[in-house]
Amino acid sequence: MSKLAAFAKETGVKYFMVSYTDLFGGQRAKLVPAQAIADMESDGAGFAGFATWLDMTPAHPDMLAVPDPDAAVQLPWKPEVAWVPANCVMEGDAVGQAPRNVLREMVSKADEAGLRMKTGVEAEFFLLTPEGDRISDPYDTAAKPCYDQQAVMRRYDVIAEICNYMLDLGWGPYQNDHEDANGQFEMNWEFDDALVTADRHSFFKFMVKSVAEKHGYRATFMPKPIEGLTGNGCHVHVSVWDRDGKTNAFEDMDMELGLSDQGRNFLGGIMQHAEALAAITNPTVNSYKRINAPRTISGATWAPNTVTWTGNNRTHMVRVPGPGRFELRLADGAANPYLLQAIIIAAGLSGLRSKADPGQRHDIDMYAEGHLVKDAPRLPLNMLDAIRAFDADDELKGILGTEFSASYAKMKMQEWNSFVSHFSKWEREHTLDI
Repeated sequence: MSKLAAFAKETGVKYFMVSYTDLFGGQRAKLVPAQAIADMESDGAGFAGFATWLDMTPAHPDMLAVPDPDAAVQLPWKPEVAWVPANCVMEGDAVGQAPRNVLREMVSKADEAGLRMKTGVEAEFFLLTPEGDRISDPYDTAAKPCYDQQAVMRRYDVIAEICNYMLDLGWGPYQNDHEDANGQFEMNWEFDDALVTADRHSFFKFMVKSVAEKHGYRATFMPKPIEGLTGNGCHVHVSVWDRDGKTNAFEDMDMELGLSDQGRNFLGGIMQHAEALAAITNPTVNSYKRINAPRTISGATWAPNTVTWTGNNRTHMVRVPGPGRFELRLADGAANPYLLQAIIIAAGLSGLRSKADPGQRHDIDMYAEGHLVKDAPRLPLNMLDAIRAFDADDELKGILGTEFSASYAKMKMQEWNSFVSHFSKWEREHTLDI
């Protein structure tokens, strides 16, 4: 009996969602009856890749999504269904541009170096009205709403239901809060291996949206869904361990901030490739409304716009809040869960190979005194700048894989061209009478 067939028999699951994530972060699935899952586990569910955001044509052969039975998750809100992430293959070969395959390859490269990256993500989201044009709670109007006790309790039913599900799934959730924007929330669970975190991040987004819809709301991870409010970040806490996962290779209590030479070199890779990273950590036109935003109603954007690092200080792109790990604060809610993890590994491996120096540490308030730092590179001002920076970074593209890198840059450039060809209301308002 196949693993998934046994899973269905044990749990009473009637259907499996065989799911993969495309280049733009869209989750695609086929609903497969449990009676047919053994064949799918062996051969994969067939998809036309061109019909999703992958760099393919209608003439390409079937793309087969082969489910990973070890990652199957029974839907807590609909127990007769299980979600299972899949690895994409075509004519017997792994699809090099498929995001989960890209991450698996990066995990393999890290393993070859005797290392194992573990991460935790802080995936922020808004609860909006079903139309998506305003926050769902009309009473959530405070100028500084972060940690607002009353506001989080008004959405207790949604937040508690999601947290209960994470408890049941064994993710180790440990805190939930109202975030810095009106209508915004964050839920945290324990860190784990990069692929496990990416699968959970993917499922979390699916679960939050599903539970929100059940309660009559619309959840969004859009980087900047409401003008004037803090955007949705997706901060990543990064540590790298030895191959058996027992020794933190980043930790050295005799070094500055408890960060070992390996940790500094890994961080150096992040700093050196930061402008190219943005194409993946901040992948949409809207992303640059967050990292280049003016001051928000709460008083701070909580997002970086320069390539700097620090100790326990939230105004920089990277902070080191404690020994043996660092927090990358660049990514936003639109980041593809698999590509986010993959590019961190890729940049870190680059830094380890070249023994990269992360550069000078700055401990100032970058929001108030950032102008005093004269030599820090600026992050891209828009999606086009980020794509160009990514396409110019041959080393990073080589580590990530030429097939993926070429496809990603091509598809993102098409998206940018679609955006700039759009005729906006702003143009009419500012140009009609010139």
